Amino acid sequence: MNDHSAVLIDLALAEDIGDGDVTSLFFVPEDRLARAFVTVRKEGVVSGVDLAARVFSAVDPELKVEVLIPDGSRVSRGAILIAIVGKARSILTAERTALNFLQHLSGVATLTARYVELAKDTRARVLDTRKTTPGLRLLEKQAVVHGGGTNHRLGLYDRAMLKDNHLVAEGGLEAIQTAIHRLHAAKPGVEVELEADELEQVRGFLAMDGVDHILLDNMTLDQLREAVAARGERTTPQLEASGGVTLQTLRGIAETGVDFISVGALTHSAPALDIGLDFIPQ
Repeated sequence: MNDHSAVLIDLALAEDIGDGDVTSLFFVPEDRLARAFVTVRKEGVVSGVDLAARVFSAVDPELKVEVLIPDGSRVSRGAILIAIVGKARSILTAERTALNFLQHLSGVATLTARYVELAKDTRARVLDTRKTTPGLRLLEKQAVVHGGGTNHRLGLYDRAMLKDNHLVAEGGLEAIQTAIHRLHAAKPGVEVELEADELEQVRGFLAMDGVDHILLDNMTLDQLREAVAARGERTTPQLEASGGVTLQTLRGIAETGVDFISVGALTHSAPALDIGLDFIPQ
C-alpha cells in the first residue's frame, strides 16, 4: 500500500469509528467469529478492490482477507470480490469504510467503461479531468484507467493549460509564445495545452511553436471537423474536445476525428456501483 492510500484509509476509519464502534462493542460478542464475502449486486467494472481489502486488514491485521477478483475486471451480478474470515466485530467495523471506497471507485470505472465503449473504432480516447473529489484524485484517476479511460494531467504541476481566463490575462499570441519558450527552457518535460472556443483561435494556435494540445471548448460537430481539417496531416498538436459531453453526444464527437474527449462526469457524477457485504456467522 502506498503512503497516500494508507493515509486515506486511516482518515476514513478515524472519521467512522471515532472513539469506538459502540454497536459492535456492546452487541457482538468479542469471541464471535464470522465469514464474510464482498459481493457485486449489479454488473460493472470494479476498482478499489485492493484498497477495500486493506481497510479490513487495517482494522484487524489478524483477519484473513483474500482478493478473489482484481481491479479492472468486468463483473456480473453475484460475483464475489473479497472473502474475509475472522472476528465478527472487526469485519463489521471495517464494512462501511471498505464499501464506501469500493462502491464509489467501481462506479467511476463502470461509467468510464460506458463512455469508452461509445468511442470504440474511432481514434478518440476518453479523458478524465481535475473535477475530482478532494483527496481522492489519484484513486479516482486510477479507477478511470481501470474502466479503460486515459488520465489527463494530474494537477497544475504536470501540464501548462491556458484556458480562457489565462488567455485574457496573458495578453495576446506573441506573449503566449514567449511564455511557452520560457516554460520549455525551465521545464522541458512539461507539455502545453491551449483552450480555443472558436476556429480563428485554433488556426492561430496551430501556427505557434511548442503547443502540444489544443482544447476545443464547446464546439459544434462541424467546428470540430473543421479544426481537425485545419491541422491537416500533422499529428500535433493533439486535439481535445471538451464541454458538456454526455453518453448521448460522445459518439458523434468521436467520429469528428479528434484525438481526445474529456469528460468531467467520469469522476464528479459517477453513480456508486451496488456492492455489499454478505455476513455468515461461524
